[in-house]
Amino acid sequence: MEAFEQFVALALEGEGLVVSGALKFPVRVRTSKSAYEEWQTHGFEVDLVGARADRLILATVKSFFGSRGVVAEHVRGDSTNAAWNAKYAVINNPLVRDAVVAGAAERFGYPVDQIELRLYAGKFAGKSHEAAVRAWCADQTAGAGPIAVFGAREVVDVVRVLAQSKTYRDNAVLASLKVLDAAGALKAAPEAPVPAHQ
Repeated sequence: MEAFEQFVALALEGEGLVVSGALKFPVRVRTSKSAYEEWQTHGFEVDLVGARADRLILATVKSFFGSRGVVAEHVRGDSTNAAWNAKYAVINNPLVRDAVVAGAAERFGYPVDQIELRLYAGKFAGKSHEAAVRAWCADQTAGAGPIAVFGAREVVDVVRVLAQSKTYRDNAVLASLKVLDAAGALKAAPEAPVPAHQ
């Protein structure tokens, strides 16, 4: 699990979810051959899976802290760069995302209306890209409803609340926040309770 995924996993745990690392779901897709119809099965990966009695979360996590950030055209799948569009296939390809949701429903025994698809972005390629991604995802339907989008600030706010707990947890992210806070390197932590994301 990469570093930002560890933050996201903690934020999911803050919602009362049990969190698993990456899982692949097989999806049958048509190849690009034009001479004849050909189908192949590919595994499409979900970065994190969070589960509780009433909800299953399928999370795509993109950090991109050392790069341009999450680009709206890639998320929507309408960029001229097919390789970048493909990195978001679980989000932007209706055939893939519906098959992943259906596969998760079958594998874990949840009805489709209890399965939520989410995109977590560590860094967007600017405010206009963030606004465009949020608007586009809000207009899509996958499982229980629109695709939820979370940025780094939303994730960190939840994790910082969790870090205020006096209960010891052997977790590198929580320990790092506690050390930085003890050294006075962090601004005041938020006082709000951990959101339930109903």
